Amino acid sequence: MRWEELVSEPEVLSNWIGGERRAPFGGQYLDDFEPATGELLARIPDSGSEDVELAVAAAADAFPEWSGRSLQERARCLERLADLVAERAETLAGIESADTGKPLALARQIDMARVEANLRFFAGAAQHWPTEAHDMGQQGLNYTRREPLGVVALITPWNLPLYLLSWKLAPALMTGNCVVAKPSELTPLSADALWDLANQAGIPPGVINLVHGSGTRCGQALVDHPAIKAISFTGGTQTGRTIATAAAPRLVKTSLELGGKNPALVFADADLDRTVAGLVRAGYTNQGQVCLCCSRILVDEDLKDALTQRLADAVSNLKVGDPNLVDTDQGALISADHQQKVLDYMDLAGEEGGRILCGGKALNPEGRCQQGYFVEPTLISDLPADSRLHFEEIFGPVVTVQSFASEDEGIALANSVDYGLAATVWTRDLATAHRVAGRVQAGLVWINGWLVRDLRTPFGGMKDSGLGREGGRWSLEFFTETKNIHLPSGF
Repeated sequence: MRWEELVSEPEVLSNWIGGERRAPFGGQYLDDFEPATGELLARIPDSGSEDVELAVAAAADAFPEWSGRSLQERARCLERLADLVAERAETLAGIESADTGKPLALARQIDMARVEANLRFFAGAAQHWPTEAHDMGQQGLNYTRREPLGVVALITPWNLPLYLLSWKLAPALMTGNCVVAKPSELTPLSADALWDLANQAGIPPGVINLVHGSGTRCGQALVDHPAIKAISFTGGTQTGRTIATAAAPRLVKTSLELGGKNPALVFADADLDRTVAGLVRAGYTNQGQVCLCCSRILVDEDLKDALTQRLADAVSNLKVGDPNLVDTDQGALISADHQQKVLDYMDLAGEEGGRILCGGKALNPEGRCQQGYFVEPTLISDLPADSRLHFEEIFGPVVTVQSFASEDEGIALANSVDYGLAATVWTRDLATAHRVAGRVQAGLVWINGWLVRDLRTPFGGMKDSGLGREGGRWSLEFFTETKNIHLPSGF
């Protein structure tokens, strides 16, 4: 049975504060719509500063006991939570698919698998994180302690709601912090479900708290709260700047994983079969609503015609429709407003003389999804060099193609945008792969592939794509303070 069949009418969510469900002060709620149908899915608290104050206080009260637990005790809580996620994976995937519009198969195979992996990885990684010591001989010994910060804020986006929340939550908890989290108001349901499982996993009341609401009211109140010791944010670049501006006067630690306008550099010697399959995945996974998606294809001019023809054929064969159907490749965009934003870029492409090789229109699938927010997967060529479509983050199923005559020109095009999150390089020549990867301004570069993840490695971008790194020891370091202790010799 699908998750939505278990729900007879829209849910009314509460905040999770101090281990209890609480209605918002003021009694105001926001509507959460299902992207695939346009129907009301849930109503969520429109929380404000009073709700945030209560959540931060609950986290502060829980901090001494939680931070005093051993790593092994905290790890057992996360492992129990991971077990519950694995047991409820099908239900959680249904929740995520309904709330985001992504195909159910994608939510099951990628999102839920990664949530479980995040929890288990950091439960182990923190226990194997070495400390440092520096011997000064006759002058003594220095050793390093890493101590939790206190109450930290996690603010997460709508495209990978539980995937990215667990990516932040696990290291924050394992390092002894207590959490106040604010998920996107567009996709609140899976966070609510996780908090319920966290209670069942034995995580003490107040260690994790959840407040729902808009970024302007709830998010801003959380960022501005004087007791918050760190802010981990994933989302848009402009919002990231707002958070950095608010946090800077108080010298609050911030981790900002922001937008991307990621290039795929395709050289003339690339394996065409492998490249086309990889570019379809890199450009259109989750309807292109992944910060790592490669929305710009930069291809050697000698290969452009062959590549674009093959790619257009492959993209045209992607099936767009009901996320619950097993053969659906592309689901709905997150909202009506976002659908219109993407369609506006299509109109701009036409005005600028771009050639739409496939897609380019809204779509109304038959059946229950006729009123959903669907857009055809789109491939566009022959835009002018200064087109906004080459420089602005569209965050939808829209990929542009440009050609280059030399390696230097290709790299110049790749680096011409304000973002620097990710890139892919497609070539059979190892020297080219290493050389180009070193010159591209991006925090992550994949050679002949895309989104191959190792949770031990640093994740993050350059330029307008953010500040700091997540993953492995980088996440553990972010959520801790480092203290050096000196012991004199002969103590």
